Amino acid sequence: MRFIMGSVIGVLIWATMAAAGRDIVRVVAVDDPITPVTARFLHRNLEEAVTRGDRLVLIEMDTPGGLDTAMRGIVKDIMASPVPVAVYVAPSGARAASAGAIITLAADFAAMAPGTNIGAAHPVSQGEKPDKTMESKVVNDAEAYAEGIARQRGRNETLARSMVRESISLSADKALAGHVVDVIARDRNDLLQQLEGRTFRRNGVEHALQLKNAEIVESRMGATEKVLNTISNPNVAYVLMLLGAIGLYFELSNPGVLLPGVIGAISLILAFFAFQALPVNYAGFLLILLGLILFIAEIKIVSYGMLTIAGMISMVLGSLMLFESPASYLRVSWEVILVTVLATTGFFTVVVAKVFAVHRRRSITGREGLTAATGVAQTGLNPEGTVSVRGEYWDAWSEEPIDAGCRITVLDVEGLKLKVMKTDEMSAK
Repeated sequence: MRFIMGSVIGVLIWATMAAAGRDIVRVVAVDDPITPVTARFLHRNLEEAVTRGDRLVLIEMDTPGGLDTAMRGIVKDIMASPVPVAVYVAPSGARAASAGAIITLAADFAAMAPGTNIGAAHPVSQGEKPDKTMESKVVNDAEAYAEGIARQRGRNETLARSMVRESISLSADKALAGHVVDVIARDRNDLLQQLEGRTFRRNGVEHALQLKNAEIVESRMGATEKVLNTISNPNVAYVLMLLGAIGLYFELSNPGVLLPGVIGAISLILAFFAFQALPVNYAGFLLILLGLILFIAEIKIVSYGMLTIAGMISMVLGSLMLFESPASYLRVSWEVILVTVLATTGFFTVVVAKVFAVHRRRSITGREGLTAATGVAQTGLNPEGTVSVRGEYWDAWSEEPIDAGCRITVLDVEGLKLKVMKTDEMSAK
């Protein structure tokens, strides 16, 4: 009852605003995978179209598909929208595949440009492959869903089922002949001309589109939506995760630096946001984490490169497993994996090399710094006396007599006394 009342009120609001003379066609572009950010973007535009009384919401689509949950949210918004919605698969060469095909079926008016295609809506599992029974349930559910939408919009139910069950894909001509779409249009203006006067039904009442003098307004993602959409890309999410882990490591190993910790924390939070929209395999995540731990261990433990090699292998395997999906747009690309792993390995290799160089460097302070240092005997040593080393006077002793003014070398430090020996040359006067 609440849903019906909400729909009736929405239609009344839209009819009132539209009658006030706002002749606007709102154009919304969807040219990325269908994600929760895409669903949020479309939901906002449909709400604004109702409150402002737009004549039509035109979704121009070119998508390889996307997440089932996001797609179903978009379909529900389109079905419940008082404002008529048209989906136009364009430009030529574009596609409405998988989730995009179902969204196109749900529109009041479905259109395609010449040279486009629609279909291949067979559901694919994200992550671990389900057993045959579960896979059959998923396919049956998706098939019934597509069939119900096609029946609701008066489109070909058989072809809708085949797009899911058999993964068929239709060209624009075949989709029009099979009553999957309503119009083939060369461009946006051609589409609006063909839609002029066509009718759609809301709450049992037919309305006619009046678009002849309508103003076209393009709606774009806001700054927040653009950022969220960008980080939902698996390549970006992957890099953010590594930056976050490395940043936190340096903050914990050098407390008080702050900048690495802040950058690391922000990167990890953004990465975890992206993970909720991606098919994350946490075995891959743990392998990447193990790889970073092995790189860090190389700094602490002398393994002659074995830990570094193991870390590289762990990172590559983890990167390949991180996002498990048959769809390429939901996986990390090989190029990003290679560049990131090589950069991380190179970074830690440089750090390890610096650590080894510091360890090999002779100490210049304390007892170790004085050992092998040279100086001058200020008094005769037989066996004790005074020497000058690095501008400081020390009590010293020697196993052999040393005359004043002779050059000496420190053999050992015993408390506050130096053990020295004579060198061959005399100090210059």
